[in-house]
Amino acid sequence: MEKKIKIFVDAHSFDTEFQGTQTFIEGLYTALLQDHPELDIFFGANNIGRIQKAFPFLDPSKILLYKKRRFYLFRYLIDIPKLIKKHSFDFAHFQYLAPGSTAQCKYIVTVHDVLFNDFPEEFSWMYRFKRNFLFKRSLQNAAIKTTVSNYSRNRIAAHYLIQQEQLYIIPNGVSIIANNLSKENSRRQIKEKYGIENFILTVSRIEPRKNHLLLLNTFLSLELYKQNISLVFIGKNSISDPALENKIAALTKEQRRFFYRVEQVDKEDLQLFYRSCKLFVYPSKAEGFGIPPLEAATNNAIVLCSNATAMSDFTFLEPGMFDPKNENKFADKFKSMLVLPQASIITEKIAEVVIEKYSWHKSAAIFYQLIKLNTK
Repeated sequence: MEKKIKIFVDAHSFDTEFQGTQTFIEGLYTALLQDHPELDIFFGANNIGRIQKAFPFLDPSKILLYKKRRFYLFRYLIDIPKLIKKHSFDFAHFQYLAPGSTAQCKYIVTVHDVLFNDFPEEFSWMYRFKRNFLFKRSLQNAAIKTTVSNYSRNRIAAHYLIQQEQLYIIPNGVSIIANNLSKENSRRQIKEKYGIENFILTVSRIEPRKNHLLLLNTFLSLELYKQNISLVFIGKNSISDPALENKIAALTKEQRRFFYRVEQVDKEDLQLFYRSCKLFVYPSKAEGFGIPPLEAATNNAIVLCSNATAMSDFTFLEPGMFDPKNENKFADKFKSMLVLPQASIITEKIAEVVIEKYSWHKSAAIFYQLIKLNTK
C-alpha cells in the first residue's frame, strides 16, 4: 500500500476575525479531502471549534492545537517546527508567512496579494516594512510558491524579483450552498431576522482600500433613503477609516434609519442577504482576488463591481463593472443598475459562468499536481 502524503496546514486565520484566507483554506481543503483521500491532512489552530465547523467530517485527531501566546511569531519559532518534527510531515502549507525551512518538510507558501506595495498610501510604513521582510523571506524558503490571481502573480514577481514561472496560480473558488429558497422567501427571512428590506448590499472587511466611503457618499447624494432604500455593510472593522467613520457619525436621523452595519453573519444568512439585495456593490480600490462579488453573482444578485487590480478578470460581470477612481461615472452606473429587473436573465447567465470558472475542485486539482510533482 502506497504511503500517504502528510500535509500540515497552518490554519491560525480561523482564530481571528473573518478574512479571505479562511475562505481559501476551507474551500481548497474541503475539495482536497473529498477528491484525494490518499492525502493525510492536518490543521493547526487554537480555535478547534471553528476548524470542526469548517470541516465537519474531519477526524478530530487531525486538528493540532497551538499554544496560546501573546507574541504570534512564537507560533512560527516554536509550535509549528515542533509539530512538523513530531509528525514527520512531507509538506506544510502557509498563508503569507512561514517559519524557517527544514530539510524534512517542503513548504508551500500562498501569498494572496502585496497590495500594500501598490497602494502604499492605504497602509502605514511599519505595516509595509514588516510584511515585505517576512513575506519575501517566506517565499524564498518555499518549495512551492503560489498565489490566487494573475494580478497578484505579476505584482509579487515584480516586488520580490521572482520569476513568474515560479509562482503558480491557485484561484479562489465559489462555494455553492444548497438552498432552494426563492428571492421572495429570502427577503422575508432577512426582514424577520434583521428587520431589513429593500436594500443595497456590500460585503467586506472595513478598511480604506475597500472604498465603503464611495458607496455611502453615492447612496446619500442620490437620496435613496428618501425612496425607502436601505444600505447594508456586512463586515468587521479591520483598518481604521476615519473619513468613513466621520461620514457615518454625521448621518441625519432620517438617513440613519436606512443605514445598517452588521459585523458578521453565518454562511446561510450571508446567502440570504445576497439573494435578497436589490443590488450588490463591491467598490474596492484593490484586491488580490475579490470573492464577494462572485458569491453574490452565484446567488443571482445584480452585481456592480470595481474593475481595478485582480477584479479586471471579472469581465463576465459586464455591464456591472466600473472604475472606482471615477466617481461621476460610478454614480451613473449605480443608477442604471438599480433599475435592472430583479429576475433578469443576465444574472442567471453570469451565475453559470462563475460556477463553471471558479471551482474549488479545479483549484484542488492544480494544487494536487504541484504536490505530486514535488514528491520524491
